[in-house]
Formats: sequence, C-alpha cells, structure tokens
Amino acid sequence: MNNSSSKLGRGLTSLLSSNTSNSPDRTFKLINISLIFANSHQPRKNFGKDELQDLAASIKSKGILQPIVVRKKNEDSYEIIVGERRWRAAQIAGLHEIPALVKEMNNEEVIQAALIENIQRANLNPVEEARAYQNILTNNNVNYENLSEVIGKSRSHISNMIRLLELDKKILDYIEEGKISMGHARALIGVPNALNLAEEIINKKLSVREIERNTSKFKKNKSKKYSKDPNILDLEKELSEKIGLKTSIHFNDQGASGSITLYYSNLDQLDDIMKRLKK
Repeated sequence: MNNSSSKLGRGLTSLLSSNTSNSPDRTFKLINISLIFANSHQPRKNFGKDELQDLAASIKSKGILQPIVVRKKNEDSYEIIVGERRWRAAQIAGLHEIPALVKEMNNEEVIQAALIENIQRANLNPVEEARAYQNILTNNNVNYENLSEVIGKSRSHISNMIRLLELDKKILDYIEEGKISMGHARALIGVPNALNLAEEIINKKLSVREIERNTSKFKKNKSKKYSKDPNILDLEKELSEKIGLKTSIHFNDQGASGSITLYYSNLDQLDDIMKRLKK
C-alpha cells in the first residue's frame, strides 16, 4: 500500500476512535450548534426524514454518545468532517450545543475521511457510493488497489459501482429514489434504449431476470461485433484503474497508431481531466 492509502486508512481509524487521550486533537469540547456547518464534500446527499427523527428521539433520551468530528474554518465557525447525521438530528432534538473533536485536516483528508466513514457504515445509496469512489480516485493519489485495501471492498465491486455512472441521469435518479434496483441497473449498462427499459421496469414492475433476458441478446451481439484482443482489454483496464475513468483504446487497421478515449459523466469530471493535463 502506498503512502497515500496508508494515510487514508490511519486517518479514518483516528477519526472514528472513541479514545479520549490527552492528545490535543482528541479533546472533546461543546460547540454551539449554530457555529457548525455541513461539509460541502460530503458524499451522502440524502438523509431520510424518518431516520433523522428516530435519531433525534434517541438523542433527546440518551444524549449524543459519540462526538462529531470537525475542523476549524475560521475564528467563529467549524466544518463537519464526520457526523453530519448526528448534527442534523441534534438540531431536530433542540440541542444548542454538541460535543465535538476538533481536528486539523486539509481538504484532501476531509474528503477521504467523509467518504470512507460513509462507505464503511453503509450510509450511501448506490449512486452516492459510485460518485464517492470516482471522486476519490480522480482527485487523489489513490488507485483501485489502494482504495480496495482501505475500505475492504473488492476492486471489481468498486469498478462495477463506478460503471453505474455511465447510465442516463434520469436512471440514476430512479436508483436513488429506490424505483429500480442495483440488479436492474447493472442489466441496463451499455444498452442503447436503457431509459425506456428503466421506465418499463417501473411501470410494469419487471423483475431483474426479465430485464436481463430483454437485454442479453443485444449484449451478446455487441460482444461479438466489438470483440477486442485480450491484451488491449488488459491495457484499458489498467489505464482505467490508474486515472479513475472508463477508457477505450482503438487501433487503426495497420495497428501502428490509434486513439484513446476517456469517458466522463459530468462537467466536474471533465474539469478534473483538464486540471491533470495542465500539470
């Protein structure tokens, strides 16, 4: 594991530890809740109302059992690193102060910590998880192998999750809303009429097996038509894992020259690619 991934793993362990040693960055303090702000890099975007209400009721009854983790933004405000759900529930519960650990962390460490905490606690929906993986692979010196070791997920799992982002935004919305399952979504990847099929899944309540049967013929024909040399596929995989984006390598008829295509699913990813090229 390289230095970046080692730092990533150690950072999360340190953040989530409940050890209250005399180390300065492990000292709990009560902070006025109005001085604390959400982390703009938080990968989790959806917080269920019922879930927050249940947690708020628990906080009213038992208090906050584990402090949140924050960093100081300026003299009068703090940004959440870990614990946004507790912070939101504490506001619902009517708390004016919340216990917190104040840590010194840079932006990269904050992004990594928020991501890994959510993944390890299974707090993310599939689309949030996929975007979080892609974010950390694109914006940090971390590859698939490093990330796999740190979060305890296989490289194939990470790769399959990121492939979800190839789907139409409307389909991604359906996944986040729970209208179609991960099994349905996987079957739709690479299918030209995927959005129409997604709407059929919802309207006709099609099973995963039914949609797989519907798409299997197309995928088989596509596989035969566009079959590539295994060595090229290995190169594509290696390059994709290195840069955190889907890639495709094409040779001309003579095989002496060709092209490499990078696929991005939103403008943020395009900006990231341009920043890398300018370095």
